[in-house]
Amino acid sequence: MESLNISATLCAHLRSPGHRLSPAFSFNNSVRIVTDTSSATIFGSHNLRSLLSKSNSSSSLKQPILKCAVSTIAPPEIDDDVQSKFMEAAKKGNLVPLYRCIFSDQLTPVQAYRCLVKEEDDRDAPSFVIESVEQGYQDTEVGRYSYVGAQPTMEILAKENSVTILDHIKGTKTEKIVENPMEIPKKLMEEWSPQLLDELPEAFCGGWVGYFSYDAVRYVEKKKLSFSIAPKDDRNLPDISLGLYDDVIVFDHIEKKIYAVHWVRLDHYSSVQKAYNDGMNKLENLVSKVFDIDPPKLSAGSVNLKTPHFASASKLASSMKPEEYKEAIIKAKEHIAAGDIFQIVLSQRFERRTFADPFEVYRALRVARGCILVASSPEILTRVKRRKNISRPLAGTIRRGKTEAEDKMLEKELLADEKECAEHVMLVDLARNDIGKVSKAGTVKVERLMNVERYSHVMHISSTVTGELLDDKTCWDALEAELPLGTVTGAPKVKSMEIIDELEFTRRGPYSGGFGYVSFSGDMDIAIAKRTIVFPNVPGINGYEDMNDTNIKPEMRREWLAHFQVGSGIVADSDPDREQKECENKAAGLARGIDLAESTFVYNKLC
Repeated sequence: MESLNISATLCAHLRSPGHRLSPAFSFNNSVRIVTDTSSATIFGSHNLRSLLSKSNSSSSLKQPILKCAVSTIAPPEIDDDVQSKFMEAAKKGNLVPLYRCIFSDQLTPVQAYRCLVKEEDDRDAPSFVIESVEQGYQDTEVGRYSYVGAQPTMEILAKENSVTILDHIKGTKTEKIVENPMEIPKKLMEEWSPQLLDELPEAFCGGWVGYFSYDAVRYVEKKKLSFSIAPKDDRNLPDISLGLYDDVIVFDHIEKKIYAVHWVRLDHYSSVQKAYNDGMNKLENLVSKVFDIDPPKLSAGSVNLKTPHFASASKLASSMKPEEYKEAIIKAKEHIAAGDIFQIVLSQRFERRTFADPFEVYRALRVARGCILVASSPEILTRVKRRKNISRPLAGTIRRGKTEAEDKMLEKELLADEKECAEHVMLVDLARNDIGKVSKAGTVKVERLMNVERYSHVMHISSTVTGELLDDKTCWDALEAELPLGTVTGAPKVKSMEIIDELEFTRRGPYSGGFGYVSFSGDMDIAIAKRTIVFPNVPGINGYEDMNDTNIKPEMRREWLAHFQVGSGIVADSDPDREQKECENKAAGLARGIDLAESTFVYNKLC
């Protein structure tokens, strides 16, 4: 199964609490997340890449209209073999997949997404695009699988201890007060007996997709990190947002195949035959949507990587004034000097307005990937595969060399840096402790220690810690034990989070939490939500203060508020001025993605 965390990029639509259930199940108050993670990657794909304008070239976004040049590997008609396999699987379980394998070299994940989520409708319904990147031969980035989905059959939205369950098949809305919302999907999965097919790829083919906010840790650490003492919540975003996707489009970019998968829940039907017939109809409907003979047109444009910065760091509004952030650093250093903690990660949230649609921001980042990626930090928050729990702490960074010889020299320099190595070992110990909480005795191992991994512009020290889940534990227990990672809190972890509650002004929300998927089979891949842009639905925004162009007319486009939260690791000798500048630079790098989208789509259309 290809990991989201290596580099994933997701554009996700997530609902916020307080919405109203309409007959068509169309909701307001949604939030979009666009995240391009090489340190973790979905719910958008997965850390947002910072941007660098060093290329003299432009990357074209023009895409031809798909004319349905498709050949099916599995015949579209119902055949006896497919039906017999379904009937046999139905004897062993109550959740059975039907699929169509299609050869196509003309359909992209972006086109498939737009076919499922069209401009004129479905814009406020949850959906996702997940694209991943893996480090390949000679440092090339090759992602084998991409995933697209829309219109989940069920949603679970948790805000503190209040949970809303939307069942779109039954048309019901249930509200509960619970101690731990993660128990709800966990118990639902206990009722399912999914049957896996050898013909399907070893990848995510259906299940839960969503995010777990940083504040979800409060469900576990109820006394020391209760919601009652958390920082101000000024956005009212869900602490957990999950969608259950029975329909998923899987792209295998190596074999040039597309799998359209529909899962049939037998307990919804009076007979297996009815389940099969309805399942085949829904599968054909999914295929027809994706291979629409007249698909929605994608707006054309070209990404110019020399686009000037419309919003410098100094123009970005922050949740903390520079002096307030520096004062927080001074207080954090006092805790370090007192021996309360060794290190702490303090963050602040920047924002800007834009008329660029979140999907346009995603498209710009996606095409310009090679020149945008400044630092790739493939951190897994939680990965469980066949009951093996995996964590990959990353800490310790140095620039790439211009030659192979310089790379090797810099690797030695990085491994000789006592401060970098000490921080990394501390995080490995944290990972061992977290995994040990839910693993069988004697199974926790450090499979790889202090390896240097090369990425586009930097190299990281990486280790891999694994453990075998206890018989009575699931992937949900592993997530609870590991969320959030020490790389976004500090150490010791819980004490660092207590101090973060004292020093940060607002709740972190999705930032430094996790997003990804949980398959029907119980495998989990959750990435750290760093370098992520969040687009909350804020009513009443108008005007366009940052762009002095009279041709931009607010009534022609919806205006969005973009949030990007960034942090800095504070140690005993940290300089407050330097740490503030680092945050400003990180925020400006994220804002650069919006600059590219505006120059490509907003100015091109309206100027």
